[in-house]
Amino acid sequence: MTQNLHDQVSFNCSKLVTKSYSSSFSRAILLFPEDIREAIYNIYGFVRFADEIVDTFHDFPKRELMDDFMNQYEDAMNKGISLNPILHSFTKTVKKYKIDQSLIDAFIDSMYKDLGEINYQDRAEYDAYIYGSAEVVGLMCLTVFVNGDKNEFKKLEPFAKSLGAAFQKINFLRDIQADFLVLNRMYFPGVDFNNFTLEDKKTIEKDIAIDFEQALIGIKMLPISSKLAVFMAYRYYMNLFRKIKNTEPKVLLTKRIRVSNARKAYLMCELLVTKNLNLL
Repeated sequence: MTQNLHDQVSFNCSKLVTKSYSSSFSRAILLFPEDIREAIYNIYGFVRFADEIVDTFHDFPKRELMDDFMNQYEDAMNKGISLNPILHSFTKTVKKYKIDQSLIDAFIDSMYKDLGEINYQDRAEYDAYIYGSAEVVGLMCLTVFVNGDKNEFKKLEPFAKSLGAAFQKINFLRDIQADFLVLNRMYFPGVDFNNFTLEDKKTIEKDIAIDFEQALIGIKMLPISSKLAVFMAYRYYMNLFRKIKNTEPKVLLTKRIRVSNARKAYLMCELLVTKNLNLL
């Protein structure tokens, strides 16, 4: 009984983290069946906390915090329990769905990269960072969606990577002000934010459009249990992408572009009523 209560409390913490940090994903997650919903909350809680260490805790020793977080993770994996509720719930999900440890390692490697200044001049470095920081998160979720089926995972893997890449590149454009001016990060290779041109922005947007086009193919192939929720997240980001495309480069350097909560609610209602694009 006590063990089950600890599991539930830990899951509730991951759920609270998700709802507190991301209204967009929280709404989309509600469209999953309960068992998948729980797993996605647990994954999000883990990646959110790691990301917070490198992005937010400026007055604290970030590397030490990250080292401690990962030591606790390894301890939880070995013992099967943790008093850190985020890590307890995440490791339960890792073990239940047999999430590949290489995905977690790649994610953490990208988080460590964010502890220093970033100025990618090489496409290979940029792609490696995108893979570790975003694509592998999509692949962790995909493992849950296909319930560990390796054949289904392999079939859908490239499309999940495209969706994760599209989301991350949009985040980079949305967060230029904080990433560049505060954290000294320039993710896009060959782009100088001191002279961010419309041509630079359009080149990045073409790349994102290709990712979205590929991702939609995979969304249509997802199991029915996850299709609607993933498509909802896709729609949120497509709306954000359209707003960014209509924003001048110089404005992106001074303002974080958002989709309003009212617009998000409308998109959710519209999807539930129309079930458009014949995805269901």
